[in-house]
Amino acid sequence: MARACDLTRKRRLVGNKVSHANNKTKMKQQVNLHNKRVYDPETGETVKLKLSTSAIRTLDKVGSLSKFLRKFSHLIQ
Repeated sequence: MARACDLTRKRRLVGNKVSHANNKTKMKQQVNLHNKRVYDPETGETVKLKLSTSAIRTLDKVGSLSKFLRKFSHLIQ
């Protein structure tokens, strides 16, 4: 399974580290993922998800998983 957020589909960033001598080496920045159990009061279900910390914060702000899915349906495919 890919290291990506289940809700926002955030993935790792790939780029170059550039030294003072302008040498370039490939580097990867991994996304900050956590396994979370999310309870949805509208459906009464608990779901295990792999979420980025920004998605967890947004879930806390919006209130529930159903509200998150309705509000950010353009992110989910």
